Amino acid sequence: MAEPDVLLVLCNTPDAECAARIAHALVEQGLAACVNILGPCHSVYRWQGKIEEATEIPLLIKTTALAYPALEERLRQLHPYEVPEIIAVPLAAGLPAYLAWVTEETRP
Repeated sequence: MAEPDVLLVLCNTPDAECAARIAHALVEQGLAACVNILGPCHSVYRWQGKIEEATEIPLLIKTTALAYPALEERLRQLHPYEVPEIIAVPLAAGLPAYLAWVTEETRP
């Protein structure tokens, strides 16, 4: 089983430069242990009553429930979208040593 407070946070960004800037800031500030910057994806969504399409760069952010409030606040400051996608998912299982590392790296 996973340590109960480890989270995977999903967030899409508009481009690679923004994704790298956010990833570096979150790790440097100890809000995330690791951020994976994925390849471009094509998003289709409804925004302000219209169907929109965009190419986005997804981030997979590893953090803890303890660090999450500060991570969310900082992510909202850094992100250019009016309403960024910020979704936190608790982990059900994972390699204990990796989960312990995430916890240690995000400890205040």
